[in-house]
Amino acid sequence: MAFVDGLNRSLRRVPAWPLYIVAIIPPVVMFYWAITGQLGVDPVKNLEHEMGQLGLQVLIFTLAITPLRKYAGVSLIKFRRALGVIGFAYIFLHLLVWLVLDVQILSQIIKDILKRPYITIGMAGFVMMLPLAITSNNWSVRKLGSKWRVLHKLFYPAILLGAVHFVMLVKGWQIEPLVYLAIVTILLAMRVKWSARLRMARA
Repeated sequence: MAFVDGLNRSLRRVPAWPLYIVAIIPPVVMFYWAITGQLGVDPVKNLEHEMGQLGLQVLIFTLAITPLRKYAGVSLIKFRRALGVIGFAYIFLHLLVWLVLDVQILSQIIKDILKRPYITIGMAGFVMMLPLAITSNNWSVRKLGSKWRVLHKLFYPAILLGAVHFVMLVKGWQIEPLVYLAIVTILLAMRVKWSARLRMARA
């Protein structure tokens, strides 16, 4: 417990803004690998996959911050908003690679969104996250008041759709996407359980 208390005291002295600078490194490295042929025979597809997977990983970690505080006592709450924005940025880059470098043809993009379920689900998750990214600032928190928290509950269905998108995207039943989906499901189930307990306590 003393270690956790000391860790939390140290974390309180660390600002969140350096995360945005560090977050630039992975995409830059990945694009460099793609340009220099270090992402295999299909660098665009691999870049698209890696960016999407990285975004999902960051968002899952963001979702795990509350359980981490509740069960381990480690508080990373001050970094949650920054991590959410970074995760969204990676997902946006994932989408951008698909739009600009992969498909490129507008009519085909629209057709894929409407006809391919895994793309439809992925786009739905992205659209849900868009207003969250736009309002992830102090001005929006003040302006929206209590509505801000309600709006940001869209994060939960959005990340679930993202995990389902990953499962449907890969060929065959691969373990890694299923593990991500299981983790997201467990973390969301925890949220539902806590909310139910809170409602019972208030009743």
